[in-house]
Amino acid sequence: MQTKTTSVAAVSASVGLSIHKGETKVLKFKAENSNPIILDGETLEDVESFTYLGSIIDEQGGSDADVKARIGKARVVFLQLKNIWNSKQLSINIKIPNIHWPDTISNSLLWEGTNQLPAEEEIRKRRWKWIEHILRKSSNCITRQALTWNPEGKRKRGRPKNTLRRIIGADMKRMNNYWKELEKIAQGRVGWRMLVSGQCSFTRSNRRK
Repeated sequence: MQTKTTSVAAVSASVGLSIHKGETKVLKFKAENSNPIILDGETLEDVESFTYLGSIIDEQGGSDADVKARIGKARVVFLQLKNIWNSKQLSINIKIPNIHWPDTISNSLLWEGTNQLPAEEEIRKRRWKWIEHILRKSSNCITRQALTWNPEGKRKRGRPKNTLRRIIGADMKRMNNYWKELEKIAQGRVGWRMLVSGQCSFTRSNRRK
């Protein structure tokens, strides 16, 4: 790790960039070597966790700390908007209706009343927007290759049955489209938006039956 850090610093300096030592931290995960990492004569701080792009990464390698932090942030924001939720002057389309746990209301009515997409459809919509972006990349791009890559071997016991590849495959089967056809459609934004919109509408209609 010391060699890689020194190499990155040298390459950065060659193009006029420098690594901020105060903001650079070292997090080790199951590392046998406990030697400190030194950058330009200064020892970088070892930490048990740090936040990167809004996500908490810790030395355990899991996501428990990040999930707890996100739930806590959501709770704080929700409480700050309590006056809005309880307001009688704002319409139901602007806020979430004042619904209590004892109240019985179906998810479909709640989505329609607030003019929102179900979480599953919102995730699917964003996933296919991301796929559109990837399909426009060069065939040599790693992310483009990873989209259709099929790793060898068997999944370990206890892993989720569904993978991103299987979920995308199921969506493609419903749309009756394959990668070559999707690559052509992705070149036009209008056609792709119609494809994604149709996919979400199809899923929503099946849920209501």
